[in-house]
Amino acid sequence: MNPLKELIAKAVDRLGDDLERLSHRIHDNPELGYAEVKAAAWLTEFLDAQGFKVERGVAGVETAFRATLETGEGPTIAILCEYDALPGIGHACGHNAIATAGVGAGAGLAAVRDRLPAGRVLVIGTPAEEGGGGKVRLIKGGVFTRVDAAMMVHGWDRKAAHASADPWEGVNALDAAVQTYTNVAMLRQQVRPDARIHGIITHGGAAPNIIPEFAAAVFYVRSIDLDDMWALQKRVIACAEAAAKATGATLRIVESPDNIYEPMKRNATLLEAFRANLRACGVVEAPEIKDRLGSSDVGNVSHVIPAIQPLMKIAPDGTPIHSRAFAAAARSPLAREGTLTASKAMAMTTLDLLADTALVRKAQAEFKAST
Repeated sequence: MNPLKELIAKAVDRLGDDLERLSHRIHDNPELGYAEVKAAAWLTEFLDAQGFKVERGVAGVETAFRATLETGEGPTIAILCEYDALPGIGHACGHNAIATAGVGAGAGLAAVRDRLPAGRVLVIGTPAEEGGGGKVRLIKGGVFTRVDAAMMVHGWDRKAAHASADPWEGVNALDAAVQTYTNVAMLRQQVRPDARIHGIITHGGAAPNIIPEFAAAVFYVRSIDLDDMWALQKRVIACAEAAAKATGATLRIVESPDNIYEPMKRNATLLEAFRANLRACGVVEAPEIKDRLGSSDVGNVSHVIPAIQPLMKIAPDGTPIHSRAFAAAARSPLAREGTLTASKAMAMTTLDLLADTALVRKAQAEFKAST
């Protein structure tokens, strides 16, 4: 590890207790997407104290922020934070650790600002990843327009560098919703192994002795290929249309353009740089994960600029994400260790990109070649 990277790592370690307190504070006060007022305030206060110039409410999104550390003309590298929670089970996706890793990386770089190569480091707060499409709104608002590359991490049970709503009104709307759910459940047997359909009934009526005139369900459709996702979405809609026809209900489909999450575009150049810094931190990388799939609006970012989302180990092996066990792990000593390591690796990778414009150009050439 070169001397400047050693200084960054030591700075992150010195801030370890502060970062852990920040992570626990966010964890203990879970806020849903676009309502992360406390988390956004605590994160920006921390960054302000590290010497960043902080802009709040960027792109017209109240709980989004952009913190800038500028050392001259050079590459602009963004480190992304997420901090929204899940309804009912809090930070079961570990966004408290994601946010803390992001600001920790920024703090590590700020500690050596006088020795950083020329360029700009941005720490960008991206709200509402859990279904709200916060990054999509920031993309549309121009937040990533002049960014050369971006990175963030995601909590997992191992460390690795790889990476619409349907309301009904009708005769008995609950029957239509239940039938839709059943149809979709049967459809799951006929989809590709790399596709996923998730759904719940969100409204089923007012009282047992009143025939429900309105019911609602929400479904998420996922696939590693966007064209396959659209084809699968049509099949899910067909399930709802069949249920409406069978029950005599009226179907209305509501889609949110911000909730269309694109698949992550791989950037081997950035991943290899991150991987090298993981090794420098003494981390042994886990085997590539091929059978556990997810989606995130960072995928949309990866379609406008080179971006990566490596995994950081914050939970014991085998802990399912979006579970109460994962929520508990996100506040554990293991989460502290994983978060600080991720902060160091992201800060070091950012340093590599600031110091080597050829590396930035290589990442961008790879991005353009895959477009």
